[in-house]
Amino acid sequence: KQWYQRRVRGELYLKQETSSESFSLLQLIANDCYKMGQFYYSAKAFDVLERLDPNPEYWEGKRGACIGLFQQIIAGHEPRETLREVLAILRNTGNAQVEYIIRIMKKWAKDNRVTVS
Repeated sequence: KQWYQRRVRGELYLKQETSSESFSLLQLIANDCYKMGQFYYSAKAFDVLERLDPNPEYWEGKRGACIGLFQQIIAGHEPRETLREVLAILRNTGNAQVEYIIRIMKKWAKDNRVTVS
């Protein structure tokens, strides 16, 4: 039920205009989902936050959520196909660390026969 509520909140956010209220809602979604281990939605929310405001904390949240999601993929808790989206989210940044992280994820994908391109 909570997962569904978060998804609905995320979809509602995407339909709203960017305002301080919707920005605060997006921060809440990003952080709450992260704390609950719902890294997919957290990564998506942090990605939007980072694009709206280049605050380094949003990159750190997005990086952590993407790595958490990658760990869930490796453990078999998330579909392997999700890795394509993780890589796309990571590419939406100007941070220099991103290339190293992407390289590691792509190597794992190649070693485990997961198509990511």
